Amino acid sequence: MRPDEIYQLLRNLTSPVVAITSERDGKRNGMISDSAVRASIVPTIPRVSVYIHKFNYSHDMIFETGRFVMHLLGADQFELIHQLGFASGRTRDKLARIPHHVGRLGAPVLDECYAHLECEVINVMDTGSSTCFLGQVSEVGYGRANRPKSALMTAAYFRANMPAEWRPEYEAQLEAAQRFAEERSGEIKPVIWRGLGA
Repeated sequence: MRPDEIYQLLRNLTSPVVAITSERDGKRNGMISDSAVRASIVPTIPRVSVYIHKFNYSHDMIFETGRFVMHLLGADQFELIHQLGFASGRTRDKLARIPHHVGRLGAPVLDECYAHLECEVINVMDTGSSTCFLGQVSEVGYGRANRPKSALMTAAYFRANMPAEWRPEYEAQLEAAQRFAEERSGEIKPVIWRGLGA
């Protein structure tokens, strides 16, 4: 089987598209991810995991503060994905024109979302090109985009329905991310998250 065939099959395993926000030393950022999943089946132990590429501005913010907010998005929130996912927070404040407030953990919470989960990092795993953050959900809320029977945005739905004029930029950024990941995926290092040492 060719690598592109395997990749297309693996694309079926992606999660809903989520917005991830973080804050460090007064600087804030937001980004888009399609690698977030539920990490516990126990109702009283709500946990999520998300992979964040190391080239993302948000990566070090999350790694150094140990907190992030995960937002579930409605299936009509294309513009929010464009604002947070098509530019780097290193060059501009991506949240400047997006309604938000500070959550209980000190990170930004988007007002326009289906729901949000404030998370404290309790463990990490290095994957070479990214870090998998395991988050303990400490606070939950609902945004103005939460409507009865509204569907959640998924990666497959976004790819199939994004505006045609966005596609060249999307494909170029995806190829750049794939090159970065390919170069670094073999450099996996053991990490002991603070508080977990013997």
